[in-house]
Amino acid sequence: MPDNMRRLEEISLSLPEAERVDIEAWDGHPTFRVRRKNFVFCNLEATSLTVKLSKEEAEAVVATEPGASAAGYGLGRHGWVALDIGTDVSEEKWSQLEEWIYTSFTLVAPKRLARIVLDADEERP
Repeated sequence: MPDNMRRLEEISLSLPEAERVDIEAWDGHPTFRVRRKNFVFCNLEATSLTVKLSKEEAEAVVATEPGASAAGYGLGRHGWVALDIGTDVSEEKWSQLEEWIYTSFTLVAPKRLARIVLDADEERP
């Protein structure tokens, strides 16, 4: 398994009720979901990710982050951001990606599950 995918799975599947679903119609491209709602889309190597952020944060990320763009298919107007991260991802970048994945989860998940993640985040040093 490519390192990016291993790391993405580690982060995404640590979230409550998260699961990986590979979409046959998209040539097996993985998604990460909570209760049948996607919170991460990616390519097979996980060198490109799409996450949901608040509209304000999405605009800021697209404006300042290299390799970031509004997601296609009209998803960008709802806060979805496509991120080209490549294969050589620093620990600092993974830390930022983890934050965005958690944010995406909390925006998509039912409130009870989102609260678990938000409460755990508040307890971190």
